[in-house]
Amino acid sequence: MLTLTAVLRSSARYDRHGIVRLPLQALSGLGVQDGGVVLLRGARTTGAVAVIAPLDGGAGEVLCDELVLSNLGLRDGDTVVVEAHPRVEAARITVTGPDQVSRTIDPAVLRTALLGKVVMAGDQVSLRPSDLAPPVDFARLRASLTAGLGAGWTSQILHVTDVEPAGPAMVTMGTVVGWQGGTMTTGDATPAPRPSAAAAPPAARTLADLPGLESQAASLKEWLDLGFHHRDLLARLGASPGMGVLVTGASGSGKAALVEAVAHEVGAKLLHLWAPTLAAMETNAAAKQLVDTLARGTRESPAVVLLVDVEALAPREGGGPLLPILLTAIRDTVRDGRAAVLCTTAHPERVATALREPGTLDHELAIPLPDRAQRLRLLEVTTRSVPLAEDVALDEVAGRTPGFVAADVLALVREAGLRAAARQKGQQSPTLSATDFDAALDVVRATSMEGASLDLASLTLDDVGDMSEVKASLTEAVLWPLNYPDTFSRLGVAPPRGVLLYGPPGCGKTFLVKAIAGSGQANVLSVKGAELLSKWVGESERAVRELFRRARESAPSIVFLDEVDALAPVRGQSSDGGTTDRVVASLLTELDGVESLRDVVVIGATNRPDLVDPAMLRPGRLERLVFVPPPDADARGDILRAAARSVPLADDVDLTEVGRRTEGFSAADCAALVREAALTAMRESMAATTVTAAHLEAALSVVRPSLDPAQVAALASYAERRAAR
Repeated sequence: MLTLTAVLRSSARYDRHGIVRLPLQALSGLGVQDGGVVLLRGARTTGAVAVIAPLDGGAGEVLCDELVLSNLGLRDGDTVVVEAHPRVEAARITVTGPDQVSRTIDPAVLRTALLGKVVMAGDQVSLRPSDLAPPVDFARLRASLTAGLGAGWTSQILHVTDVEPAGPAMVTMGTVVGWQGGTMTTGDATPAPRPSAAAAPPAARTLADLPGLESQAASLKEWLDLGFHHRDLLARLGASPGMGVLVTGASGSGKAALVEAVAHEVGAKLLHLWAPTLAAMETNAAAKQLVDTLARGTRESPAVVLLVDVEALAPREGGGPLLPILLTAIRDTVRDGRAAVLCTTAHPERVATALREPGTLDHELAIPLPDRAQRLRLLEVTTRSVPLAEDVALDEVAGRTPGFVAADVLALVREAGLRAAARQKGQQSPTLSATDFDAALDVVRATSMEGASLDLASLTLDDVGDMSEVKASLTEAVLWPLNYPDTFSRLGVAPPRGVLLYGPPGCGKTFLVKAIAGSGQANVLSVKGAELLSKWVGESERAVRELFRRARESAPSIVFLDEVDALAPVRGQSSDGGTTDRVVASLLTELDGVESLRDVVVIGATNRPDLVDPAMLRPGRLERLVFVPPPDADARGDILRAAARSVPLADDVDLTEVGRRTEGFSAADCAALVREAALTAMRESMAATTVTAAHLEAALSVVRPSLDPAQVAALASYAERRAAR
């Protein structure tokens, strides 16, 4: 037994895995091998797996993450007693967690996520799989958790309510694992029947908990109410109820929650089925569970059968043996009319077209990404029972979360709460502060915007030095249509459809788009031109269609096409079999076709505007061309000051003078100059506290201007010719 100091120290590899790190001497003194089990005694007693701490750790320290400290009831720096403990296999454990998690995650998936963790009753555990667990298909596990919960699954926290035997015990494939009040796994790798085939209790959620979905809820409620309660009226009018609905929307956008709330509103029983689980089962067993559940819905009318992630059973390509069974069962149920079948998907483009045929899923309901106002309402609903500090501005948080869906907002508040709890253990009146939200925003990302590669930091056009004309043009072309749509309607004009930013490399084109995105007024989808090109026939065009489909669904949105000259070169000059010509045609159709791009602005960026197909630059497409010139001396001084904002500069540093001496430097070169000066100070002394003029002078001899005078002159001439037209 050893008495050590509990130290909060994060580890990208071990955080929330139920692992503590001990010095080698401590492990040897306890007689515990690397990867062995230890018992930890603080304000509470818990168990953990122990591994060797890094060499820079203290001799008397046990390195913990915030979850282990929470289980111990300790703060950073408190004393903890550590002793060896035998490796005991858990025979049975029961956990509880948020409703969405317990309804979505199969007990077998839960067991895989908990494998190798040592638990006691009362502990908190995460779904993050342990690196020390027995070999399993972790890629498949992560994909399953992401499909069910979105990327926020990594911050989900569960509570262990019961463990047999009572002491610290390790979860293995022989452990029976399940949800409190729900089903359990069997003692092997085969799960017991899922609760998805059982009737769910009346939905605890109400429509008031789902801000931004009022219109979708009204449509769904009308369809179900007519089908369940006004069938005679429909029959007299020669109509039949459309009891099959496909609900689409990003993962975590509230599709299942919407169905639950509306089913409760119309007094219908709700039956759950999870398509990925059925797809993984043996065909006959899956078919039986599917048919039995739909038949049960018919017997227990009025009932709603919710089939989550239907693309797993009904893929557009390569449909398996369950697809015809699914189609037949849905059609029979819908034709009978006593039960409704609602299927959800985050990828409607992957769903078999047969599902949308008349008599199957007659209706389609799309859930868009929330805009800033809706994100603010989501934050208000999520934090209504949370004590917030005075420095928390939810409107500002909403502005920093473009692309966030309901599940992301929940994950953000949960992660902020976890940071606040680790910081305020023992306090009588803990609160969530702005710093907790800042820390959470570094971890929680928008699951719906996997195609967005921009760093959406707290950045606006006000942070962009100089470029007044460029900023004014972008404000008119991009922000005005998003902020003042009523004004455009009142004046009877359509806002600009797109903008092309062109200028030398490194002069801030992408930075300007980041600043636009940082305003929080729109969701941003960012792709580089070459990312949409594929050697397979039709795939590039499909990628373009999918990009703009997502943009429409997430409106108001910005589509940023970086290096657009690679995506839309002048037609008729390529030697790739016509691929780029077809991509240009697809882009033109999306930009100025029959289907309107409402509340969607397209921004392209290029160093070679002369290589972009002229048709892309006509009115109704990328009609506003904005030249981003290289910075002049004053602008370079502003850029240097912005780049050095967090750098401690000595009194002898004159950035205005440095700006005058950096002719030919781009904005990126100026940032590189400041970075090199700081590195020079570090090379001189790792204890350096300031960057001096001598360091900047040394950096000037290393960092050279990257702008090509000939290219700058050619682009300036192009801008003059465009202005003269």
